[in-house]
Amino acid sequence: AKCVLPQMSRFVQRSETVHSGQRRRYGRRCRRPNNHIMMKELLWFSLSASLSASVQSFHLSPFQQAATPLSTQPLHSKASSRKGRRGFGLGHPTSKKVSYPPIHLDEVDDDIDSQIFPLQDDLEQQLNTHNTANHNNINNNINAGARVSEFLSNIPRVLSPPPLVSSTQEWRKLQRHAAQTIKSTHLRELLQDPVRCDAMFAEHDGVYFDYSRQQVTLETMDLLFDLAEKQELTKRIQAMVNGEKINFTEDRAVLHTALRASKDKIGTVFVDDEDAIKEVHDVLDQIKQFTEAFRSGHITGYTGKRMRNIVSVGIGGSYLGPEFLHEVLKTEEEGISSSLGYSLRFLANVDPVDVERTCADLDPEETLIIIVSKTFTTAETMLNARTMRQWLWDFMGDDIDVVKKHVVACSSVSATENVKAFGIDTDKYFFRFWDWVGGRYSVCGAAGAVPISLLYGFDLFEKFLEGARSMDEHFINAPMRQNIPILMGLLGVWNSSFMGYNSRALIPYAQALLRLPAHIQQLDMESNGKRISRHGIEIDYPVGEVDFGEPGTNSQHSFFQLIHQGQTIPVDFLGFVQSQHDILIDGEKLSSHDELMSNFFAQPDALANGKTADEVRAEGCAEDLILHKVFDGNRPSSSLLFPQLSAYVTGQILSLYEHRTAVQGFIWDLNSFDQWGVELGKKLAIDVKDHLTKARYDPKQQPVVIPDAPATSRILNYYVQNGREATENGIGVSVNPLTSVTRKTYREHIPPPIHDLGGNVGKLS
Repeated sequence: AKCVLPQMSRFVQRSETVHSGQRRRYGRRCRRPNNHIMMKELLWFSLSASLSASVQSFHLSPFQQAATPLSTQPLHSKASSRKGRRGFGLGHPTSKKVSYPPIHLDEVDDDIDSQIFPLQDDLEQQLNTHNTANHNNINNNINAGARVSEFLSNIPRVLSPPPLVSSTQEWRKLQRHAAQTIKSTHLRELLQDPVRCDAMFAEHDGVYFDYSRQQVTLETMDLLFDLAEKQELTKRIQAMVNGEKINFTEDRAVLHTALRASKDKIGTVFVDDEDAIKEVHDVLDQIKQFTEAFRSGHITGYTGKRMRNIVSVGIGGSYLGPEFLHEVLKTEEEGISSSLGYSLRFLANVDPVDVERTCADLDPEETLIIIVSKTFTTAETMLNARTMRQWLWDFMGDDIDVVKKHVVACSSVSATENVKAFGIDTDKYFFRFWDWVGGRYSVCGAAGAVPISLLYGFDLFEKFLEGARSMDEHFINAPMRQNIPILMGLLGVWNSSFMGYNSRALIPYAQALLRLPAHIQQLDMESNGKRISRHGIEIDYPVGEVDFGEPGTNSQHSFFQLIHQGQTIPVDFLGFVQSQHDILIDGEKLSSHDELMSNFFAQPDALANGKTADEVRAEGCAEDLILHKVFDGNRPSSSLLFPQLSAYVTGQILSLYEHRTAVQGFIWDLNSFDQWGVELGKKLAIDVKDHLTKARYDPKQQPVVIPDAPATSRILNYYVQNGREATENGIGVSVNPLTSVTRKTYREHIPPPIHDLGGNVGKLS
């Protein structure tokens, strides 16, 4: 050990320097090292040194003779014979320029295995021969062959980190398959194969998934499943749902599945010795008790009025997920009846216009404010929270009890002191969530449970959780070939990384799902919009599609021109067997829902098959217009058919897309559960705010100068100068106090009952 480890450490350190492309130590002509030769050198030297230290009576001259010339060479730059330039000497094992990337021995192809591993096999064979010949000499020694074999098996892990998935044999097979087979095959041909089409669907609990219009064959799917096995997909899914800290950059577990786990799972998932599912149900029980008291009228506002308006203040996942669910339940049969007499609005944007639109016709005395922020420090959310607090005080006086009666918080336990400092009653009106649930995955927790249960009742929210739980169990337990989220995730990887499609559209044929595309946009793009693998290596393959969408048929009259005749964009079509509310008017043979669903069935075929020039010509089209009316087709899509859009089915849809995102991240070797990409802009915004504050209140009106940012300085000065000119006195902030705007607008719409609270100077101030 004394002999081997120091030399190996120096070797690895220097080889890693070469791998990283640093040239200063080795000269200007430094290139990637020849791993075959480097590995031979290290293997020979390590074997020689290990055996020398372990079996002193063992005859090693063949190994020593081979090892000495290489392993004693120092790893340094010396004069090169290449026209006087500095670089590796010709005798150095890394002097040859190679065109392939560094090789990781655990992952190499069979052809590379045959070049490298016979060396190890040959060494062990010679070792066994020597062991037999010297049996009497080593009877009392440790088995040197076993020790060397173990040592050699660990060398690949020492030399380099695990490689990118793109270097694996399974990935390269998919690349060849895409280039040689799929890209020269039209979907029109694939759809004529009944065996293929009958194999490309999956069902679970009323959900029907058809992917026969994807550009895949049965062989493609086999290769994708091989890749999934190579990436240990099933193992990674289990690690996630069991509470392992797979979000390693933040040292957190990822347990949005625990938010909808049933009570009989209590005691099965622990995070830092805490029973995660028990914690979840404790909070759900608290939410149920609170929301039922609110809806029954037992909880009233500061002036004794019953509260009927709910404003949820949050941004990102704290807003998009709950809003998408709210839009569904607004027209769901049970949701309509249970929400009568109540209203729910969301305040997300820090733009003061969003505050105006939210509060304009609300009575503050009948309004409950929910502040959703994990840390209770999110800049946009907390400014809006302070604005809403001031709005309440302007009407009812700035008594701290106004906040305690009208404001509740959904936040992390670690933010308890921040919540309390805001004035919120943390004993009764504080609903916690946990660091192991990211914002974009939090709709099943307090962020969604509190506003939705206040408006629609806890029982309806519980049905939503049950639907998500159904899809969770399918995702965890179903075989890969029948597993809908896994199939969708693998197809996403295929389209993005192998077919080269960098966008994806989500088209729900249900107007109630109008906010689903926005939620999935954040869910997927914030999760998989990454450039570094989980092993800390910059990726060299496409990941992270641009997600967008709009309900059908509106989308058909918006961007389907591009989807049909422009770029190729894979599409997910979502349809429903029954409408939430169907209409059949007199004289019509089909209901409005059937009319809608006709488009759901037609669009995938139009995208897949297209329309040829001969077909256009047969319709009598003028020759000079034929090309304009040709549709190439061969554009992939998937179809998802559900029974009826309900709270339960909405839970299934949510879980389905959450897990699709996770599957793609697991295959791509990403950490799909952090979001460092949003931090830089936040930091720069804070710096700009400092400059803006100084400019607004600088009596000398000096121009803003931001170091190393002349373009930003110029446009910021234009903004400040024009803002000053818009004010009455030419100096100061160019807006009126916002609370007076909201108070005035509210009174113009609905005059409040006569009282003498009088805003900030009222009797309770």
